[in-house]
Amino acid sequence: MKNSWLCFLFLFLITTSNAQTKQDSLYGIWQNKVQTDSTRVQALNSFIRAYLYTKPDSAIVLAENMRDFSIKKSYKPGIALGIHNIGTAHYSKGNYSEALKYWEESLKIKEEIGDKSGVSKSLNNIGIINAVQGNYLTAIEMYQKSIKIKEEIGAIELIPATLNAIGGIYRNQADYTSALNYFQRSLKISEDYNNEIEVITALNSIGLIYSDIGDQASAMTYYQRGLKIAEEIEYSWWIPTIIGNIGLVNERQGNYEDALNNYNKSLEISEDKSDYRGINLMLTNIGGIYKLQGKYNKALEYFQKSLVINEKNRDTRKLVVTLSNIGNLYLRQGNYIKAIAYCTRTLNLSKKMGYLSRKKDNCECLYFAHKELGNGNKALAYHEQMLIYDDSLQIEETSKKLQRMEFDKQILADSLLQVEKDLKVEMAHQAEVRKKEKNKDIALGAGIFFLLLSGGFYGRWRYVKKSKAIIEKEKDRSENLLLNILPSEIAEELKEKGSADARDFDMVSILFTDFKGFTQVAEKLSAKELIEEINHCFMAFDHICETYGIEKIKTIGDAYMAAGGLPVPSDNAVKNVVLAALDMQAFITNRIKEKKANNETSFQMRLGINTGPVVAGIVGIKKFQYDIWGDTVNTASRMESSGEIGKVNISENTYNLLNDDPDFSFESRGKIQAKGKGEIEMYFVTKVT
Repeated sequence: MKNSWLCFLFLFLITTSNAQTKQDSLYGIWQNKVQTDSTRVQALNSFIRAYLYTKPDSAIVLAENMRDFSIKKSYKPGIALGIHNIGTAHYSKGNYSEALKYWEESLKIKEEIGDKSGVSKSLNNIGIINAVQGNYLTAIEMYQKSIKIKEEIGAIELIPATLNAIGGIYRNQADYTSALNYFQRSLKISEDYNNEIEVITALNSIGLIYSDIGDQASAMTYYQRGLKIAEEIEYSWWIPTIIGNIGLVNERQGNYEDALNNYNKSLEISEDKSDYRGINLMLTNIGGIYKLQGKYNKALEYFQKSLVINEKNRDTRKLVVTLSNIGNLYLRQGNYIKAIAYCTRTLNLSKKMGYLSRKKDNCECLYFAHKELGNGNKALAYHEQMLIYDDSLQIEETSKKLQRMEFDKQILADSLLQVEKDLKVEMAHQAEVRKKEKNKDIALGAGIFFLLLSGGFYGRWRYVKKSKAIIEKEKDRSENLLLNILPSEIAEELKEKGSADARDFDMVSILFTDFKGFTQVAEKLSAKELIEEINHCFMAFDHICETYGIEKIKTIGDAYMAAGGLPVPSDNAVKNVVLAALDMQAFITNRIKEKKANNETSFQMRLGINTGPVVAGIVGIKKFQYDIWGDTVNTASRMESSGEIGKVNISENTYNLLNDDPDFSFESRGKIQAKGKGEIEMYFVTKVT
């Protein structure tokens, strides 16, 4: 009965996915008993990945079937993979305890079979879960173990993200020295590997730390370095954020005119990008400057603009801030009726959201307003509430301080424990040396001769042994490095020839995604929450790319780039890239619904595709990277930046290749102005249901 239901589920999912062909479907491979166990498991795994985040309950059933099949066949990689997928499906549902249980079980099997890359990923995932649950020490321990393995297998380029996650934990605990150390390590690795995007990210994080501790001059230095690089490479995602951060430094230094200039620059860029969160943030900052200058009417003008945006987008968190700002402005102006109206509305929202500090501030606003109007009883009632909230804030702050003290205590204890272990090892070594010294009771001349002779042989033996170990380790490291960062075909060519030639491709479809308003979402999330959410989305994109046979090229901050039709050309590449793009937007749409249901912040995404000729090859000396170049790539980027949230925007080139395909419906947008390209014919594409 169970197998019949499972077959029905497979058939249903295959019917709703146009990615599979009858002759070569994943379902067919899984059901084909002639295939090897590993091939069948990998086919099922690819099938499951497409539904881990869109249909997690179905994914759990399928993953359990994979696990059971692998147990029956004694195929441990399949067992680990099945259990890992069960955990991932629970994670996508928000069942963190269940996810942690399955990931830990999968980790044990991966350790048994020596899957170091898999172990590193599992440790990272377990670290994220523990950080979300507030188990910071365990999270750091997992992250550190993951970093160690990445170093062993040569996946150095993956280390900065993990270092940033650790730095985020320390910053959250107000341990700015440790946080700064990890962000600087991330910067060093990113510079060594010439990863300009990660360099910008690290510079901004370091700037935030210095700004947190009041060293605005140092913060300014790092922000300006990051801004210079971002402008040189025209990386528009970071530019308005860094300019806004520079404005905040100006504000904290009392340079209000400079702050206004930078806030307005950031606002202009955000408006060009239609980034409503960036627009809202800068409107709030500008209004705050005018408020500090006593220009209340001007401040009110900007706060009202912010209010319109927040009400339109139903951004409750920002709405609370804006309403509170307006209410307090009216209070300062002596307009007590309007002050009461806005502060009452804000207080009600704050109670629903659990914003303790805002509840206290709004009770204070209502207390003064009613007092000025002669409403003594109401004023007294709000004053009493204000005192209660103030006491609660003091208790909350004390609790946070105690938690930070305990955190520091545990970190210190762990450090002392490591020192003690190192000391014991050193003492054992010294004892062994002294024992050997006592046995040297032969004649001085013969002893010296014997010592030199045996020492020479021993040293030679150790040298040979160590050299062999290093060679083996480097061999394994090179193998893992190639397979982790290069397509398999390119990796094989590199191993056979010692080099890989750059190749021209006539027909490649390139996909770009970008989270709109990423900066503003980032400001509302802690480091661990931000990394968790980006990782959640990009993992889903990785699974989608694998399902459709698309090559992931790279991620650039919050942007994702992939291509179809290389390194092995395919007749279905253009269609598969569009199908993958539609699945990615569908995933983000579902994710937004899930987040809204939990009153949480989510990303919105633009996506663009262009098709044409490119040059592809390996770049870099210290780190191999498979990359693509050409005007086709630049145009694909413009398709993304000229797109709309939730839509898949394609170029005329891509449209001409698919316009007769009955699986798609197209909406002509006409000619759209694209930066550096002039007017380009663009189309929105959807799947025919």
